[in-house]
Amino acid sequence: MNTKACLVLANGQIFEGNSFGASGVIVGEAVFTTGMTGYLETLTDPSYFGQIVTQTFPLIGNYGVIHPDFESEKSHVRGYIVRDLCDTPSNFRCETDLNSFLISNNIIGLSGIDTRRLTKILREAGVMNGMIISGNSAEAQSAFSALENPKEKEKLLKEIKAYTIKNAVKSVTGSASKIEESAEAVFETSAKYRAVPVTKDGLKVNDQNEAMKNGRGKKVVLWDFGAKANIRRELLKRGVEVVTVPCDTKADDILKMNPDGIMLSNGPGDPAENVDIIKEIKKICASGKPIFGICLGHQMLALARGASTSKLKYGHRGGNQPVKQLSTGRVYISSQNHGYAVNNASLPKNAKLSFVNTNDGTCEGITYTDIPAFSVQFHPEASAGPLDTNFLFDDFVNLINNPALFRDFKPEFERIDAISYFQSTIKQTKAAGKASE
Repeated sequence: MNTKACLVLANGQIFEGNSFGASGVIVGEAVFTTGMTGYLETLTDPSYFGQIVTQTFPLIGNYGVIHPDFESEKSHVRGYIVRDLCDTPSNFRCETDLNSFLISNNIIGLSGIDTRRLTKILREAGVMNGMIISGNSAEAQSAFSALENPKEKEKLLKEIKAYTIKNAVKSVTGSASKIEESAEAVFETSAKYRAVPVTKDGLKVNDQNEAMKNGRGKKVVLWDFGAKANIRRELLKRGVEVVTVPCDTKADDILKMNPDGIMLSNGPGDPAENVDIIKEIKKICASGKPIFGICLGHQMLALARGASTSKLKYGHRGGNQPVKQLSTGRVYISSQNHGYAVNNASLPKNAKLSFVNTNDGTCEGITYTDIPAFSVQFHPEASAGPLDTNFLFDDFVNLINNPALFRDFKPEFERIDAISYFQSTIKQTKAAGKASE
């Protein structure tokens, strides 16, 4: 720890700081997350595969590392950047410190840089590749030396710019399955440390049998594209039997299991690259089985139905992202981690926009009106939270029990261009403000 380290961005800017975790040289896609808590969720979420993650909250590591809170067996980030590293964690559940965890996962960390300045660059210029150089190895010393020579530095920048995230989904599928727990263990832990299912009036259902009664006897296939463990946990809390299958499983093999519902998980990378998986999702859609998609699953379901996706300038990452439910007008705080979004204007007639991001109007949810399927871009299974949209798992169980429910979907708002809607709202607000002066 505290040896020389730096971040080199693809635009040539350099941030010098201190090393922690593993040492060496890595290249990845530099992104930022705005979460104030939940760094363990970030570190173990397979969706961050291939990325150098910057925490905007200044102090990270204060509650250490707690293995029962992991979202997969290990960390999938390429590198990890914090302003201040807490190397003396204080939490009664703490098992080890963050530095030791990164070393065990061979993840290079960088601390002591101006993360606010770095975040501003990524917001204004957009997500870009970067390289972390750390430690005293021959590879690191060679990279440090290259920075001092203009010609060698240019070669280094070309290497950084050329980096692409490859085979993302195949690289992470099955990681969460390696830490699977029994339904009883999940509920017991959740009742003690986390939220258990709640009723519509907001009361916790502490009785396990009561909480699980609606899902008893029902089976869900969790299609793992880089699933977070908490997706399976939330289904188990509701009494559903969960069978996890890897990303390359064929639709016919899934349907042979005779599931009552199919869960399309989150995952990393560009959704449009998963051509073979999208073809299989189309077959699932034709089966009439209830479907619930989250994050990458949401995006690939939309692609299978004829919509399109595009890359966001800097993405949405963190546990404080506001989304608006169009049917009610209610705003929820959500956990998010995505660099791509479904294009609102590309939705087919049989798809209704259900949630939008209140910051930029991008698609955060879709309900389909010709098949029993819905999906969201955000993470209702968030752990450490927020848990505002956890009710969507109840909606999925209800849909499984009554697949005809989707036919009664009556959105309060017609399909709209969300960006135009928010621009119009802003104009009206400004006009009202001037009129009151």
